[in-house]
Amino acid sequence: MSNPIDDLHTVRDYLRYVSSRFADSPLYFGHGTDNVWDESVQLVMRSLHLPLENNTLFLDARLTREERALILDRMQRRIDDRVPLAYLLGEAWFMGLPFHVDERVLVPRSPLGELIQGGLQPWLGNKPVGRILDLCTGSGCIGIAAASVFEDAEVDLADISTDALDVAAVNIDYHEVGDRVSTVRSDVFDGLEGRYDVILSNPPYVDADDIADMPAEYGHEPELGLAAGGDGLDIAHRILARAADYLNPGGLLIVEVGNSWVALQEAYPDMPFTWLEFENGGDGVFLLTAEDLH
Repeated sequence: MSNPIDDLHTVRDYLRYVSSRFADSPLYFGHGTDNVWDESVQLVMRSLHLPLENNTLFLDARLTREERALILDRMQRRIDDRVPLAYLLGEAWFMGLPFHVDERVLVPRSPLGELIQGGLQPWLGNKPVGRILDLCTGSGCIGIAAASVFEDAEVDLADISTDALDVAAVNIDYHEVGDRVSTVRSDVFDGLEGRYDVILSNPPYVDADDIADMPAEYGHEPELGLAAGGDGLDIAHRILARAADYLNPGGLLIVEVGNSWVALQEAYPDMPFTWLEFENGGDGVFLLTAEDLH
């Protein structure tokens, strides 16, 4: 039986081969792509440090044996071990920005990127933003993305996990925002001081049933970043209980709770949640003002 490393030579060859192998495998796509082709393009192109778009110039380029071996190894680990592609590449994209990721943090995939890119409009209006909190920050992608939009704001990236904060620090350095973006170790609000104009949070919100039923890919992510008790609301309850003490007048609290949104709505029937809609998909994100919380 021939060895594909000897038979396949060009970028085009590897795109076709990886696509075929992925299509014949029981993979789950939920960490940045949602189909075989996009996953294959990302694996091949980013393993070669080539762009994901406007890359047809490279399709017939021949690969070195080392490059071919790297692609085949990553492909096989994706299939056999069900490792999310972002961990194999050490890279994920959020709001069009690249971030370092590894198994110490969740793979970025929050719809909050769309909201941040739009400047939190129309909800923010013309209110100035001096301080932003990214609560349960993980890789730091949400807070750093916000810093790229709100160029005068100071941003705190807060997490209970020192491992996650180490990854966030790498991303602060990579995006060269260390003059106004900082990491803070905090168990929800317990390590924080002062008030913020915007609190953004993608906390753990997966309930016990969903944790048990998750595809194998999610087993590579830190459970600390996913699980939040039987109903998925352990952290959300703590955020709602104390957020008012950390928001300036007119401030915004924006939290993603995913599939646990129904349970949250039932737990707080009198809370005036605004449930946000997204053009690019995603749901289970609520918005409250500081005044809504009092």
